[in-house]
Amino acid sequence: MKKRHSLGRIIGILSGLMVGGAFTGCGQPIDGDGGAAPEEVQAGGAVEWPQLTSRVAENPQLEARLDQLLEQMTLEEKVGQLFQAELRAVTPEDVREYHLGSILNGGGAFPNNNKHSSVDDWVALADSFYAASMDTSDGGTAVPIIWGTDAVHGHNNVIGATLYPHNIALGATRNPDLIREIGKATAAEVAATGIDWDFSPTLAVARDDRWGRTYESYSEDPAVVKSYGGPMVEGLQGDPQSDGFLSGGQVIATAKHFIADGGTRDGIDRGDADISEEELMKIHAPGYFTAIEAGVQTVMASFSSWQGEKLHGHEYLLTDVLKKQMGFDGFVIGDWNGHQFVNGCSNTSCPQAINAGIDMFMAPDGDWKKLYASTLAQAKDGTISSGRLNDAVRRILRVKLRADLFERGAPSERALAGDESVIGAPEHRAVARRAVRESLVLLKNRDQLLPLARDQRVLVAGDGADNIGKQAGGWSVTWQGTGTDNSDFPGATSIYDGIAEAVTSAGGEAVLSEDGSFERKPDVAIVVFGEDPYAEMQGDIANLDYSDDEDLALLRKLHAQDVPVVSLFITGRPLWVNPEINASDAFAVIWQPGTEGGGVADVVFRDARGEVNHDFVGKLPFTWPENAVPTPRNLADSGQALFPYGYGLDFGERGIAAAQLPEESGLTRRDIADALPVFEGRALDPWSLEVVDIANNRQPITTSIAELDGIRVQSVDRNVQEDSRRLQWSGQGPASVGFFANSRTDLSAYLEADGALVFDVKVDKAPSSAASIGMNCGTDCLATQPVTDLLRAAEPGQWGTVSVALQCMAEQGAQMDMVLSPFFMLTEGEMDVSVNSIRIATDVEADIQCG
Repeated sequence: MKKRHSLGRIIGILSGLMVGGAFTGCGQPIDGDGGAAPEEVQAGGAVEWPQLTSRVAENPQLEARLDQLLEQMTLEEKVGQLFQAELRAVTPEDVREYHLGSILNGGGAFPNNNKHSSVDDWVALADSFYAASMDTSDGGTAVPIIWGTDAVHGHNNVIGATLYPHNIALGATRNPDLIREIGKATAAEVAATGIDWDFSPTLAVARDDRWGRTYESYSEDPAVVKSYGGPMVEGLQGDPQSDGFLSGGQVIATAKHFIADGGTRDGIDRGDADISEEELMKIHAPGYFTAIEAGVQTVMASFSSWQGEKLHGHEYLLTDVLKKQMGFDGFVIGDWNGHQFVNGCSNTSCPQAINAGIDMFMAPDGDWKKLYASTLAQAKDGTISSGRLNDAVRRILRVKLRADLFERGAPSERALAGDESVIGAPEHRAVARRAVRESLVLLKNRDQLLPLARDQRVLVAGDGADNIGKQAGGWSVTWQGTGTDNSDFPGATSIYDGIAEAVTSAGGEAVLSEDGSFERKPDVAIVVFGEDPYAEMQGDIANLDYSDDEDLALLRKLHAQDVPVVSLFITGRPLWVNPEINASDAFAVIWQPGTEGGGVADVVFRDARGEVNHDFVGKLPFTWPENAVPTPRNLADSGQALFPYGYGLDFGERGIAAAQLPEESGLTRRDIADALPVFEGRALDPWSLEVVDIANNRQPITTSIAELDGIRVQSVDRNVQEDSRRLQWSGQGPASVGFFANSRTDLSAYLEADGALVFDVKVDKAPSSAASIGMNCGTDCLATQPVTDLLRAAEPGQWGTVSVALQCMAEQGAQMDMVLSPFFMLTEGEMDVSVNSIRIATDVEADIQCG
C-alpha cells in the first residue's frame, strides 16, 4: 500500500521543486566507497578535474581505529551516525535512543528557546547531548555527538558575539591574512559555547546579483574566492601540519554549498546552474580547491541543481568528482531537508541522496525519526549497500577522531568552553573593526570632501545611522536578521556611535536626526541608508533598482539646503543608485559592516591632529551596474559597468562619478496585452508542462499520454486536435501538474491592471478532497487558492471558466515581478479535469476575490 501524505507536504515539495531544472534520473546504489576511479571521471566528464592533496596527513593508526569501531557498531548505530537533527526537534534522550551522529542549531534557535541564553546555557546543553551520545548503559558503542552551527560572520546566533562584515565586504579587502584572523577569532567564540563545528566558509561565486545570498559570496571573481577558501579553513581549524590543528579553540570547518549555488539562472535561490562543466569547474570550484588542500573536514551540498539535477542526488559531482578525483576524505553534510527535493525522494525517505554521496542528512524537523526508520530499512534490504553505509560512517567517524572528540571529554571540559570573556572579546572586535576599515569602497568624493575634520557640527541622518541590526544584515541573532534592536547587540557600536565618538573627542558636535531635520545648520551631513536585513530565499529580487523615495528625498532636501552630503550605503550587493550618488557629494559603499560600526568613522574622519590615519583601500568585489536592468555583469562584461570590478577611490582620486550620472534606470513598464497566454494548445515560452507525482518524481510532459505514479496526463480535443490536457488523479496521494520555467516573468503590470489567472476547465470527476491552484516564484515564495467548491459546483462534462484575482496570490506571498510558475493544480484525492486556454488577463471580475 502506498503511503498517504498531506496536501501540506506537497505544497512544501512544490515550494522547493519548482525552482529550475529539467527532470533527470536519481543515483543508483553503489558499493564500497562508491563512484568511479579518477581516470574514469576524467574520461567520462567534459573536463579534467584536479587531483588535490590535503595537508592533513594520513594516519594509519586512526584508520585502524576506524576499522575497530565499524566492526563493533550495530547497524542501528551506523544509521544513526548519518543523522543531524535540529535543536528544536531533538532531545538528549533521542540522541541516546537513535545513536544520532549530530545536532545543529539553525538560525534563530537557542537553548531553552531563549535568544538571551548565556554562554553557560549553551555549554550545559552541549554537555547534555554529549553525555547522551556517550551513554553505553545499553551495551552500545560510545560515539561522541558533533554540534554544528551557522557562524557565518562571527558566532551570529549568540548575543554579544563579535559580528564581522559579511563576505562581500571581506572580498573588498583583498586580504587573505585578515580572513585567516577572522576565522581564528570566530572559532574561539564558537568553542566558548561548547560547539564543535561551523558551517563556514561559503565559497559561492555569485554571478547574478539578484540572488538573495550575494552578500555571502566573497566575489564574482573566482580568484578572490580561491584565495580566501584555504585561509578561512585554516583560521577555523588551525594549521593541519601543526599541533594546533582542531585543538584548543579551533572548530571543524565546512566548505559550502557544493557546488555553483551562486551560478543559478536569474540568481534564483536553490535554482538551476544551467552551465557547462568547464564553467562549473573554472568559475565555481576554485574555492573548494584551496579549502580541500587546507584540510577542510566537511563539505555541505547545495540545495541547487546543476543542469537540472539536484546536487543532493548528484553522484557524479559528490562522489566521482569531490571524493574520488579531488580526494576529499571528510564527510558531506546535506543542507536543511535538501534531500527531499531529489527526484523520487520525500522528507522521510531518500536513499538516493546517500547513494549519491551525502554522508549525513541534515534532517532538522520532527520528520527525522521517520527518515531514520526508512533509512534503516533501506540499509537492511540493500537499497543502501553495506559498502556505502560503511563508507559514510567511516568518513563521519574519521572527522570526529581527527577533532579528538573521543578523547577531549565533555564540551565543558574543553579549552575556552564557558569563558564568557571570549564572546565579543576586545581583540576580536579589533579585528572586526579593522575589517570594516579595509572593506569600505569610495565611489565618489567631489572636491575631496572626505576625509572630514572632526571638529565640525555633523548631522547624522538616515534609518541606518543608529541601527545595529540593519548594519549587521542577515544571519544576525535571527536567521533573516530581522526583529532585533540595538539591545540585542551588547558591546556593539552603531555607525552613529563611532561618528559621535570621533567628533566629540575633538570638540565637534554630532547630532542624530534620522529624518535629517535640524535647528542649526550643520557643517556636513552624513546619511546612512540602504537595504534592510534579509537572508536566503527572502532576499531574492527581480531587478537591481534600489528605490526608496524617502532616502532620495532626504538626500535632495539636504542638498537643497546647501549642506554637503556624505552618503554611506548599506548593501549586500551592487545596486543601481545613480540618483542617490548624484544627490551626494561623497558616496561610499559600507556593505553590512557588522557590530563594529566605529570602523566607518575611522576612515571617514581625519584623526584628532588632522592627519589621515586610514584611507579608503577597499575595491569592488563585484561589478557595479550602470542601470537597474536584471542582466548579470561580471568580469567579462565590464563594458556594461558603471564602476568596473576592482574600482575604488582613495582620498586623492577624483573618479568618474564627479559628473552628473544618468538617472534612467533602464527599466520600462512594458505595454501589456489584454491577456498573456500560458497554454494555448501547447505550453508557450518560457513555460513547459511538468508533473510532480506522488513519489515526488518531477517530469516534463512531452508526449500525448504520460502515466506517472498517482497521476495521468493526456492530450485531448476541445476545439482542435489535442488542444487541451486531461489531468487524472488516482487518489493515492498528493500530486501536481503545472507550467514552469527556469526564468522569471514579471506579472506586476497585470497585477496593477486588476489582472487574474484565468483558465477554462471541464470537470468529469469532481475532487474527492481539497484541490488548489497556485503560483510559484521560488522556494518559500508560493501562493495557492482553493478551487474545490468551484470544481464540485461545475456542470459535469461541460466547459467553464475559472478566474482567480492576482491580488489574492500577491497577498499570500507570491511576488508578481518574479514568477516562475503562473499556474499549477494539485490535490491528493481523486479528480478528473481537463484544462484549456490558461492565461493571465487584465480587467477581470474574478470568481475568487480577496478582501
